[in-house]
Amino acid sequence: MSPKLRPAPQSRAARFDRAGIKKPDDGDPTSVSNMTSIEYVGLEAADPTAAAEFYNAAFGLSTQVRAQAADAPTSGFRGFTLSLIVSQPSTVSGLIDSAVKAGATTLKPVTKSLWGFGGVVQSPDGSIWKVATSAKKDTVPANRKIDQIVLLLAVEDVGSSKQFYVDRGLAVGKSFGKYVEFSTPSSPVGLGLYARRALAKDAGVAPEGTGSHRLVIGSDAGPFTDPDGFAWEAAASA
Repeated sequence: MSPKLRPAPQSRAARFDRAGIKKPDDGDPTSVSNMTSIEYVGLEAADPTAAAEFYNAAFGLSTQVRAQAADAPTSGFRGFTLSLIVSQPSTVSGLIDSAVKAGATTLKPVTKSLWGFGGVVQSPDGSIWKVATSAKKDTVPANRKIDQIVLLLAVEDVGSSKQFYVDRGLAVGKSFGKYVEFSTPSSPVGLGLYARRALAKDAGVAPEGTGSHRLVIGSDAGPFTDPDGFAWEAAASA
């Protein structure tokens, strides 16, 4: 495991989760508007131009996923994954193939399982992407259509983190064991919570990691920081 990174100084007291991620005091939750939608995720990269080119070439994404400049220290698992839900196996294969061609590293090769068909890659900037479908067979010609983008956050305490987001206006769609999925039908990006080790296993990486998440989430509420150190910002008006 990499040495623990030294956190940047803060003007207020900070807490840390088991992965060494800073967890600033969230302040008064009543000051945060109710959340109904995630407009985009900002992935921080040393070279945001190259990162944006990868997202577009690999998956055709340019609106819901944004590249932002940052060089905050980080190592190992950053505590989140992005899932692209599609309608059929050929779409999974096509998107994974284009990601690898654009420079991604394969973490889990495309395989068929009891629940469907999927694979996992890591982009050159370090973010982890899963492409999956519940379908076992193709029903239409091959295409690159993405039906849903879901951000999964690795959390230390699933129950506490679920309540944190419920208090901010989100409704729970599914909840069982170490997994929570929120109901956000009008949101460009869906949100789920997963126990850290379980999410790392699903992604095919070790659960250890320290430093910055290198992730900023733009929503119709905020700004705030959640109990696991994930930073949210108010999405700019169109």
